Amino acid sequence: MASVQKEIIIDADPAAVWAIISDFTDGPVRMAPGFVTDSRLNEPDVRVVTFADGMVLREQLIALDDELRRLVFSVIGGTMQPEHDNASMQVVPHGDGRSRFVWIHDVRPDDLTIPMGAGMDHGLSIFKQTVESSSGHLG
Repeated sequence: MASVQKEIIIDADPAAVWAIISDFTDGPVRMAPGFVTDSRLNEPDVRVVTFADGMVLREQLIALDDELRRLVFSVIGGTMQPEHDNASMQVVPHGDGRSRFVWIHDVRPDDLTIPMGAGMDHGLSIFKQTVESSSGHLG
């Protein structure tokens, strides 16, 4: 099994970043508007996320921990159907009013790390820009 880990520093308060990530239903659209075109609950604890390129993922909520600011979910179907997937997103304070966002996917088969990593990179750059511009920060 292979892992993809991405981290980014966001010039926004951890509570503001967590407010987006912890929104399991609408969080993906709020995180990367334009890259993610739709996100909706399909059944309790399962969301369907649609991307601008037409990819659709079914993701199941595994854990949501407000104290640790950590969300865990699994891709369970859709356009990409991994044998196994476990993803976590966590927001931690990083200096004065900043956040460190850590996103990890453990996935099988290993070759899915390439498209997942590319999608994570693209989504994170949009996320950083979206959050920082809405919180009044530049950069």
